[in-house]
Amino acid sequence: MPHEVQELDTKAVTRGPAHHYFGYYDKFPWDATGRYMLALEPPFIDRTQSPDDVAVIGRIDLENDCRWEPVSETRAWNWQQGTMLHWLPTAADRCIIHNNRDDTFFSVIRDLDTGETRRLPRPIYALSPDGKQAVTLNFARVHCTRPGYGYCAVPDPWEDDMHPAEDGIYWMDLDTGENRLVVSLAQIVEIRHDETMEDTKHWFNHLQFNTEGTRFLFLHRWREAGEKRWFTRLFTANPDGSDVCCVADHGMVSHFDWRDANHILAWATHNEMGNHFYLFTDQSDEIEMIGEDTLPADGHCSYSPNRRWILNDTYPAREDRKRTLMLYNPAENRRVDIGRFYAPPEYEGELRCDLHPRWSRDGRFVCFDSLHEGERQMYVINVSRIVET
Repeated sequence: MPHEVQELDTKAVTRGPAHHYFGYYDKFPWDATGRYMLALEPPFIDRTQSPDDVAVIGRIDLENDCRWEPVSETRAWNWQQGTMLHWLPTAADRCIIHNNRDDTFFSVIRDLDTGETRRLPRPIYALSPDGKQAVTLNFARVHCTRPGYGYCAVPDPWEDDMHPAEDGIYWMDLDTGENRLVVSLAQIVEIRHDETMEDTKHWFNHLQFNTEGTRFLFLHRWREAGEKRWFTRLFTANPDGSDVCCVADHGMVSHFDWRDANHILAWATHNEMGNHFYLFTDQSDEIEMIGEDTLPADGHCSYSPNRRWILNDTYPAREDRKRTLMLYNPAENRRVDIGRFYAPPEYEGELRCDLHPRWSRDGRFVCFDSLHEGERQMYVINVSRIVET
């Protein structure tokens, strides 16, 4: 289906000679005031991490020529999701939270005004919108099963257990540090168990709270024994692990976002309808295809703050290795491509630099990571003239 093309001005908000990036597409790099953005400054970009590698965490002052200010550092980081860097929702104008490592993984809350820090006993994966709770997982297991998304250096206590009952998804109170296992791998493997799940390692990945913090979703993954491809199912649960629901169970689920407290947009497969973006209704069998001809390929999708627009991207095109950045209005079935950016072929696998586009809090800007100018840097585009019409 034909779609609009509006190549908007792209501004780099970080600069060399050092490289910079933010990480995944499901978080706000901007603080509550809109003046500052967060980023990581890695010491290299051409290899995987080793236990001694430290990345610098910095704050970008958008009102002062994008001045870079180092504020912290971390030994728990990867190329695809960074260090799970967030502005803490309870104080998003001054406090950040991120993961770190010594002899174990943990998370740190840092007040950028006072320098005060507080250590929490587990790393974080996703935060509730009110900043009161987090859900997380075993990053050592993810490091082994999905390189580029976990952290190195800490061994997995359940490395030889295919689906341990003692490991899985953990809930944590961000005020007290209280935490507990709420969903185990053994528990999920028993739900609609089939023969592909036999004699192979299972893991969880990609957790996200809904817009009200009342439910969270997660992906259950495994490889069929002896095969390279993996299977994925999408589940939801209450923060305490109750009311677990298998939302998508046809073998493949990729990127997603909650539209609201009850609906999930996800690139997935369906046995009868094939691979598309679908809108799933939580705790039901309801499913609706989204952008059938307009959004024909997987991408890092997220709803604008007012939920009217979907921000999305593509993987590199075969003919020119360019990735397309786009906006999509579901109500109008309107797609607007706002840029195409080259992906150097030498950065593949876990070293790749996906755009991972993210919204500003007011929905007027988007930011993304890219290597199209030869350095790994962060860029911002003003999309207000499109989304405000």
